[in-house]
Amino acid sequence: MEGEIKNFIMVWASALLLLWYCHMVGKIISKGVIRFFAILPVILFLFYLPLNLFTIWLGGPTSFFLAWLANFKLLLFAFGQGPLSTSPVPLSLPYFISLACLPIKFQQVPQKSVDKEVSKGSGHKSPLNHGLKIVVLAISAPIYLQKDHIHPKMVLLLYCVYLYIGLELVLAVVAAFARVYLRLELEPQFHEPYLATSLQDFWGRRWNLMVTSILHPTVYNPVMSISSRLIGRKWAALPGVLASFLVSGIMHEIIFYYIGRKKPTWELTCFFFLHGISLAIEIVIKKAFNGKWQLATVVSRLLTLAFVVATAMWLFMPQVLYADFDVKARRECIAFVNFVKDIITIDSRFKSFIAVTEG
Repeated sequence: MEGEIKNFIMVWASALLLLWYCHMVGKIISKGVIRFFAILPVILFLFYLPLNLFTIWLGGPTSFFLAWLANFKLLLFAFGQGPLSTSPVPLSLPYFISLACLPIKFQQVPQKSVDKEVSKGSGHKSPLNHGLKIVVLAISAPIYLQKDHIHPKMVLLLYCVYLYIGLELVLAVVAAFARVYLRLELEPQFHEPYLATSLQDFWGRRWNLMVTSILHPTVYNPVMSISSRLIGRKWAALPGVLASFLVSGIMHEIIFYYIGRKKPTWELTCFFFLHGISLAIEIVIKKAFNGKWQLATVVSRLLTLAFVVATAMWLFMPQVLYADFDVKARRECIAFVNFVKDIITIDSRFKSFIAVTEG
């Protein structure tokens, strides 16, 4: 654990220096190809840095923030687009670095609104909402402890629940810290995905919205722009959707490799490309009916949830087990507890030593 923490500090110190360099490049070199080639070595190095971390809790978020978020935002920045490109006044260095590798919006939050601003379709949740999810997690935890006696499909379903609730609760804690202490607005990442009425609704407005927000300008928009000239604007969205899901699948393969260090099986890519194809079909059907006919909300929600869960248990969640996420997470939690105990023991011994020498 101690060695991993040192590596973690080294990785992020290197990342901060690289992002400082990019900030300087933005001041010196105009947007375009030359700026892109000036930033390209940084992009490649940010792909390399997560390879120095081996834990889920430190390596997982770091690989996502640096290899995916930061790199995609830097690609946009190279051509004068995206959140890092502000005109005429450039971002300050602290804002540039924070915005590059974290899912945040720079929005000053008035003190009176900190407790009042709850979702109006924004994805912000009430304490009661998070409390209910904690209860669900606590109730289902004992079931997981008996997983050796439970059908494997049921275990995968539990993993789906843990994955969603765990991600949302962790991001909720970070969001609360950012809003109260940093006066910054964390982008809402989930908006009750189990209430989605379609795949468009699920992926576009409810699930892991930070990925949606970065794939849209880096993949979807460019592909749609090219497609509109080739096949017309009516169907230009379809290649954009397929390309976005394909890139998302590949990036998930990379993130899973960082964490598990196992050869990709490409099932993750298949999962996302399958959803891309399904969403494209959904778009075609919607255009064909042109809003004249649609399923009842309850039916559409059930069908959407069933499709997402079934395909996740088929292609996505087995990769979580293949990468030993559960085993590593449990082992790392135990290692962290022991690490804290050792620190406390050393601290108490040191105080005892001081007391004896002073006596």
